Amino acid sequence: MKLLHFADAHIDMANYGRHDPETGLPLRVLDFLKSLDAIIEAAIAENVDLVIFAGDAYRDRSPAPTFQREWGKRIIRLSKAGIRTLLLVGNHDLSPALGRANAIQEFETLDIPHVTVLAKPQFLSADELGLPVQVIAIPWVSRSGLMAASGAGPDEVFTNIEEHITTLVNIWLEKADPVLPVILTAHASVQGAKFGSERTVMLGADLVLPGSLVRDPRLDYVALGHIHKPQDLNENGHPPVIYPGSIERVDFGEAGDDKFFVIADITPGKTSVQWRKLENIRPFIDRTITLESSENVTETLKAALPAEGVLDGAIVRLTVDYPREWDTLIDEPAMRRHAEAAFEFHLIKHPRIEVRIRLPANQTVISLTPMELLDQYWRASHTEDNQAGTLQKLAKEIIEEE
Repeated sequence: MKLLHFADAHIDMANYGRHDPETGLPLRVLDFLKSLDAIIEAAIAENVDLVIFAGDAYRDRSPAPTFQREWGKRIIRLSKAGIRTLLLVGNHDLSPALGRANAIQEFETLDIPHVTVLAKPQFLSADELGLPVQVIAIPWVSRSGLMAASGAGPDEVFTNIEEHITTLVNIWLEKADPVLPVILTAHASVQGAKFGSERTVMLGADLVLPGSLVRDPRLDYVALGHIHKPQDLNENGHPPVIYPGSIERVDFGEAGDDKFFVIADITPGKTSVQWRKLENIRPFIDRTITLESSENVTETLKAALPAEGVLDGAIVRLTVDYPREWDTLIDEPAMRRHAEAAFEFHLIKHPRIEVRIRLPANQTVISLTPMELLDQYWRASHTEDNQAGTLQKLAKEIIEEE
């Protein structure tokens, strides 16, 4: 079995940049579509047996018809190539209202050949797939959806959703043909996974699958979606437990992440994985600087950014921390001219409001000696200790001389 796995396309993520004059589409949407095209072309060129998209086609549950058209064009290519394609419903695809259609419903409604929308927890046998493989699907599960799938009462489901998912998966694993490989695909968090911000997923408000469930050796591959940071949660072990990550950088939290899709050769008890890096991903450059001097401020800020060639086509953010009284020293037009080759430039200013030192209740300014007042001043102005000591010594000499 040759599988292509990708997730978190979010093709209508147009939160930066301008529109393309030829297509009328936001340029950022074209970035996402280029990555999606590369994935579709790889699936067709390498003649994969199965494509699993592990959820979140769009940014939200109500995509504009133009974006639905662009997504549909790519999925139809897989259908015409005769490639079995499974589309898992993610949280960004699912309406919170019971009975409302999900964002990728049309592929099921129109009965597109070779394409199946997975909108509820289910087990797909080899006969149903027409392939020598079995798939357990866990889309983003609403509580009402879980009740419908399990037949359990609301009290039992609401008490422990994670435990109920585990029960369902174990029932399906026992039902599976042990001769054929088994794939689990889920749009969910897994305990121990890391977000782009390096936060570790722990039990909380989200549905979180336990690590022991996805690392079950009866599984031969686990195709995950929802977390944008690419990672294998069972590295060097069986089964591979893989988040391929989003197909383009969504925001500055993903500035340092490369983007991938995965091709896996799957056999029972042994799976080999190839991480395919997506090229020409638009760079995000995120820099932070604290101004320590009021001299040559513009040159200092320019030096905090990479060389001009590196800025070309990038989405750039420069965050500046500085004393509020230096606000007029920041030449924003000059910085924008410096970064004009960037796709988009954001200058984020964080002026500091200095906190005055409060004297103890038993002290007044008039009760302090000049040297004591100077000592308070050095501390209020955040002067380095060694500098304050030198200045204090000089001040003492001057005062004594006077």
